[in-house]
Amino acid sequence: MSEDSLRRVTEGWGEQVEEHRKTEVERVYAEEKPEAVEQVVKVDAPIQGQANVSSDGGMVLLREEGWKEVKMSVFSQVKVTRSMPTLQNPFPEPQVRLENHSYQVGLWDANEMGQHQYLEGGRRQFARCQRVGSVNDGAVWIDRITMTNYPQAIQVIDWGHASERLWKVAKAAFGDGTVRSQTWARQQEDRLWHGRVAEVVRELHALDWPRIVCFDDIRNSPDYFETRQTKMFYDQFRQAGYPIGSGTVESGINTVVHHRMKRQGRGWQRKNAQSMLAALSELHSGRFETTWHSLS
Repeated sequence: MSEDSLRRVTEGWGEQVEEHRKTEVERVYAEEKPEAVEQVVKVDAPIQGQANVSSDGGMVLLREEGWKEVKMSVFSQVKVTRSMPTLQNPFPEPQVRLENHSYQVGLWDANEMGQHQYLEGGRRQFARCQRVGSVNDGAVWIDRITMTNYPQAIQVIDWGHASERLWKVAKAAFGDGTVRSQTWARQQEDRLWHGRVAEVVRELHALDWPRIVCFDDIRNSPDYFETRQTKMFYDQFRQAGYPIGSGTVESGINTVVHHRMKRQGRGWQRKNAQSMLAALSELHSGRFETTWHSLS
């Protein structure tokens, strides 16, 4: 099969997947006679016991529109392995592993992403799990849709994002690479790792912000940590066996989206981009064959 033929078949199948996704959403969110998600989606690879959902955004180039954000949610099975206490380590932290990922990604606004997130959760039976968590970077739109769909989920700010923000504050306040900058950042990082978020907030407020030259995102750090304190009790989350990193969605943006859709060229037409994102969602969720046959 030629490259052009393969492209046309792939995009054609992607269009069918996208139309199917839209039909499912319309049925569940119909203004009149909405259907229960259990009656609309076909259960696939249901998660047992403990689950996690993480969301994030990435960029793709669209013709005549420029760079536009795609939004992704990733659902994962969480496996927790606990070690026996010893004299040297009386309180060992459990080992947490995320596996069996499924993806929903598209050129959506936050509300549309929330709808597709909810349907994917129904497909994986997320709400039936005994324990559910959600690790994200703290973006307002992610918190809103996830809490709307799954208010029972334990919300966690991704450790990497929180730590990186502290180092950026230290750089702005005390200089790049200075001893004082590194000492301050490590002290706050240690406090944060052990769940002493209130101490970190006090240290952030104590900085001489009027004299610090930085972007607004960094200047808002005291408020960022203060309003998200309950999502940063990393010591408790680790002991309880909840993941504290959002690497599943960050790697998903790269492997599912960017690897295929950021190649050199003039960019994508919006319709073709959405079709390809729909196809990639099914492919990387391990549902290619079943979806191909069901739509055929």
